[in-house]
Amino acid sequence: MSAALPDDFQRRIIDVHGEPGARWLEALPQLIRTLERRWKLQVLPSYPLSYNYVAPAIGPNGEAWVLKLGVPNPELIGEILALRCFEGDGAVRVIHGDPAGGVLLIERLQPGTPLSLVADDEQATRLAASVMRRLWRVVPEQPGLRSLAHLGEGLRRLRQRFDGGCGPFPADLVALAEAQLTQAPSSATRLLHGDLHHDNILYDQRRGWLAIDPAGILGDPGYEVGSLLFNPLPKTPERTDLRDLLRARLEVLSTELEMPLEGLRRWGIFKCVLSAWWDFEDHGRGWEPVIQVARALADL
Repeated sequence: MSAALPDDFQRRIIDVHGEPGARWLEALPQLIRTLERRWKLQVLPSYPLSYNYVAPAIGPNGEAWVLKLGVPNPELIGEILALRCFEGDGAVRVIHGDPAGGVLLIERLQPGTPLSLVADDEQATRLAASVMRRLWRVVPEQPGLRSLAHLGEGLRRLRQRFDGGCGPFPADLVALAEAQLTQAPSSATRLLHGDLHHDNILYDQRRGWLAIDPAGILGDPGYEVGSLLFNPLPKTPERTDLRDLLRARLEVLSTELEMPLEGLRRWGIFKCVLSAWWDFEDHGRGWEPVIQVARALADL
């Protein structure tokens, strides 16, 4: 493993990907040098690293770009395919993308202010809805784009983990999430971002508010609002109840997206429960606050 990479990043890659991750880390410095020569890039020091190598880069004519490299996996493949389908409409533009190689070069948004810094919650919600409307489109099913049915396997793993029960998860919330997936149209092929929360929507001085880091999910557009309801976890103003804040967001989303509020509420519960399970599955902790949001949604 390269000493130039943070130790915690290297451990995380190996924890998630095992031996292929270790080989990828060994090859990463050479891959960066190869891409610098191939595309005439100047790759700058990386951003803080989590599960992919991400760094600002300067193109041959001074273009502001971002280089993202990762161990090829369904999440990164879905991101590259989705960005190609979005074609820069509501999302960052792809300069180069290689799903099989886990290589992505995109435009760099400047100043790149995240939506989470917009203090007016109603305004932020309206801006998010406007990005959603631009992104959603009907596309043919293709390898690499996952469906809501695929994501729903997480709920089945939850049941398997606890021998048909729910373990520490509230049984009524798990049942609501399962019911919502069962009721969703199985034939929906609308391409969604799939993880459109406040920190995945950035401001660009030339092109306005744009999405980054899509998951690339095919399914019912109602699913899209889920991440916006809990990630980051809502910070309620003084004397404002969490349920009041969530209701206000849902009312704005229902109006802006012309979708029934009740359906959006149910999708919000689904995404909260699923995300909480993912946290439990991956880390064994950190899931409780998201379940609190699910409970507040169920109590509306």
